[in-house]
Amino acid sequence: MPEEGADSIADYRRMLREGNPGELWVARGQQLFHAPRGPNAVSLEACDLGLGAGVLDGAYAALPRYFEDAGRVQDLESRLVHCMVNLQGFDRAQLLQDAFSTGERESDMEALAVYVASRSNGMPLDVQLEHPRELELYRIGETLFHRRSGPLDMSCATCHSRESRRIRLQTLMNINSPVQVREVMGSWPTYRVSHGTVRTLQHRMWDCHWQMRLPDVEYVSDATVALILYLTEQGRGGVIDVPSIRR
Repeated sequence: MPEEGADSIADYRRMLREGNPGELWVARGQQLFHAPRGPNAVSLEACDLGLGAGVLDGAYAALPRYFEDAGRVQDLESRLVHCMVNLQGFDRAQLLQDAFSTGERESDMEALAVYVASRSNGMPLDVQLEHPRELELYRIGETLFHRRSGPLDMSCATCHSRESRRIRLQTLMNINSPVQVREVMGSWPTYRVSHGTVRTLQHRMWDCHWQMRLPDVEYVSDATVALILYLTEQGRGGVIDVPSIRR
């Protein structure tokens, strides 16, 4: 049986997407990416996101991945931070502090992330897990996803391992349904209507930890990258279509 009201919710989302404000963040991210910025007054066009310096088409589809120059597995946002620090001269601590937009301040990182991700639209998610560190971090992400902890004794799987669970208008993905995982993972970054801004997967990891009443998870930490790697691998083959739009 279809979930009660599912058709109406789908219609609501389709109508919202016809005028998706997230496209404004894509345009802003494009400008930020190509503009000379930071203390070094250079653009991000020399940033290697995995396919070579300045190559954006398809790069997001293969992230997270291991980067030799960083000595670690990085997702899109941690790689952008790396390039902004090492190429443009930005202060890492300040970048992390300003990563999420607020009611008073827009986030450059959110705009950059959705722009770069949009350059992989129409392509399937395809992380490789070829480097030992990638496989190690994938297994860590799997463990973190299923580990119960905190004052509510919850895990990511508490909300995301059963059918027909929903918070208000937002259907919760079931990790055991490949179709659902592919759809969700291919749709981030997304414009959040209730937030009035584009949100990224790093924000989603932080927000889920907050909702479970766990200590704040650090932006672009190994823990968040591990979770994103695990989820992206579970969503392998999902077609990227961003920015989506969600409540």
